[in-house]
Amino acid sequence: MKRSRFLPLIALLALSFLTGCKQRTASSSGDYASHHLEVSALELSPKYATGYQVRDTVGVRLVDVGKNYHFALVYAEDAEVPEGYTEIHIPIKSTICMTSLQLSNFTILNAHDVVKGLTGTKNLFNKDILARVKDGRIVKIGMEGNFDTEMVLAANPDVIFISPSKRGGYEAIKETGITLVPHLGYQELDPMGQAEWIKFVGMFIGKEKEAIETFAGIESRYNELKEKASAAAIRPTVLSGEMHYGNWHAVGGKNYLAQIFRDAGADYVINDEETSGENLEFEKMYALAANADYWRILNSYPGEFSYEALKASEPRNELFKAYKEKKVIYCNMKQTPYYEISPVEPDVLLKDFVAIFHPELVEKDYQPTFYYLLK
Repeated sequence: MKRSRFLPLIALLALSFLTGCKQRTASSSGDYASHHLEVSALELSPKYATGYQVRDTVGVRLVDVGKNYHFALVYAEDAEVPEGYTEIHIPIKSTICMTSLQLSNFTILNAHDVVKGLTGTKNLFNKDILARVKDGRIVKIGMEGNFDTEMVLAANPDVIFISPSKRGGYEAIKETGITLVPHLGYQELDPMGQAEWIKFVGMFIGKEKEAIETFAGIESRYNELKEKASAAAIRPTVLSGEMHYGNWHAVGGKNYLAQIFRDAGADYVINDEETSGENLEFEKMYALAANADYWRILNSYPGEFSYEALKASEPRNELFKAYKEKKVIYCNMKQTPYYEISPVEPDVLLKDFVAIFHPELVEKDYQPTFYYLLK
């Protein structure tokens, strides 16, 4: 007989009660209220991100996520929560992350203690997170669409960060009564907008100041390098992606990666800024990019990727100018924590590309973090 994935109703109710008690206990001491008031909603409001907004009322920070989600982050006793807002007492002490992008926010804020659950550890490099999974401080709850509800409950999270437009499977989690908080960083089309979600997470975990300071550093480094690259006399062209199952999933001109190419002083071959991505036949992609100077590829190739491997995957790849001139820009996700940390390091990602497109703009001994020119 299969073991049920649901705990008895009484256990769920008990956990909900305990969770509520935990939130009220953690709600907001005078110390946290004082800390909280040092940072205004204006400082936390996004400059680049489009997925959330912030405003303050007495004792409550109101956070609107997209058009349909509204949260009242309560930090003072007896604060009034406006109608239509879900009450969350801050700082939260525990959560579950559903994606690598979400986890990157906690990593850069040095807040792994708050993370009590993950969907899995595939392609995960962070040694601290792996150690926490190994000794049970972080539990694995299964993948989207097939969550293990008992593991979710074992993590005992105050809230769960979710990606609502992905595969889902959240109906079972909703029955636990745990508050689900959409994290829409993956929808951002500006690399700085994606990174700015660290301020969003910072509001929930009591690290507002750290998040603001961290993002300010990212922004400064990114914009300084972007300005240098904008003055480059020559702008090379670049294509992206490769054939899979008969189609080429091409990044659109509106995608965050296309923006990084532009900020790095290059021109992306698809200049249609109305789409973030589309599937193309080889012939269409070749017509667009046959003479592109560079070719960016990100994959999980088992072993060492090479020009021979690229040709073996699709013989016509050798027709591209970038292939012939050995100008393929490459990142292997099996060897590099790309999705694990790049969302909060757009400045580092930008520097990798600038080092390839305009090496004179970076130090001579620069060592790339994510992307390098394939030999």
